[in-house]
Amino acid sequence: MNISTPAFRLDAPLALAEHEVQLWRLDLEALAAAEERWQQLLSADERTRAARFLVSRARQQFVVTRALLRILLAGYLSADPHALIFCHSGKNKPRLGPPFADSGILFNVAHSAEVALLAFCRRREVGVDVEQVNRDLNVEAIARRFFSPREQEQLAELHPEDKFHGFFRCWTRKEAYIKAKGEGLWLPLNQFDVSLADGSENALLATRPDSSEAAQWSLREVAAGAGYVAALCVAGHGFRVRGWDEDKS
Repeated sequence: MNISTPAFRLDAPLALAEHEVQLWRLDLEALAAAEERWQQLLSADERTRAARFLVSRARQQFVVTRALLRILLAGYLSADPHALIFCHSGKNKPRLGPPFADSGILFNVAHSAEVALLAFCRRREVGVDVEQVNRDLNVEAIARRFFSPREQEQLAELHPEDKFHGFFRCWTRKEAYIKAKGEGLWLPLNQFDVSLADGSENALLATRPDSSEAAQWSLREVAAGAGYVAALCVAGHGFRVRGWDEDKS
């Protein structure tokens, strides 16, 4: 599902089935033109946070993403976007606060350059990440610092033309897993291995020290548009992913 126009309805009812994960793609550049409108949906705290951004592009990304998060959650909950309150888990993962904390709806958000991805599901932890492919990075040096030995080996085996996409496949998959677990910087990046293979749907290869953890998660690549790489991680299996260009079991 793709949102690329400011004309998106604020009162659109949305259905989210129990065994479904829904992905929404935001075209931040197209939506930024209506920044004043989106600002009106934010809480006082969110507007204060937005005002702290010194770069207008970063401010617009924040405003658009938070406003559309409110709109979509309100659609699932049949609620007023202004009425939503957000809280955080013990490790700072955002969640719905009262009176909707018991709705079972969990979500995660990521953005890079002009694309944002928002993932929603019920009673399953979820994480999503997206990155614009940047060919100016020293990917080998970054990999040596953040990737596991197994991941570094996979990167080294790739053809030079494939290394950048391979690097960002690894990076987004690791970020999506960390975000789904809600661990943030608490989880060392070298304590688990992901696949760098194109299009992997079972991309979490190994977890340490508990090797059984890998089987408890579904980690897969998702489409995000030309020039971008993205990944989705969801607790458990047997769910359906629905998105702007996906419809898979």
